[in-house]
Amino acid sequence: MAGMDGKFGMFVTESTTKKGHRIQAKREIGVEIAMNGLDFAPLNYETVDSMIDTIEPEGIIDFRVTLTYSYLDGKYNRVPLKGDVYLVRAILESEVLTLRINHIDGQERTECGRVADTIIDELRRGA
Repeated sequence: MAGMDGKFGMFVTESTTKKGHRIQAKREIGVEIAMNGLDFAPLNYETVDSMIDTIEPEGIIDFRVTLTYSYLDGKYNRVPLKGDVYLVRAILESEVLTLRINHIDGQERTECGRVADTIIDELRRGA
């Protein structure tokens, strides 16, 4: 999960200013991990080593995944779009990983299934 933080890619979405008009937008991923069941802390390559000792080999871990979006206008100025926030519950039992993903804020420009696919791809890359 820490490997996903800061990654970005391009995708096509509907414009906020012109109904029916499609734009090429940038999607950037931010990942946070639940600490003490209350607060979320950034999870990235810089923080993962200090957090790895607090994680049990099996059980439940909660994450917050934030997707920020932007696009370039006609004058090549970067214009932000409202992002999406997802809560991800990872449950590991008997070497079986179950992901529960809920969209909690935003216009859901990215489907929950796409977030799950990104997580699985990152896990495979790290294996």
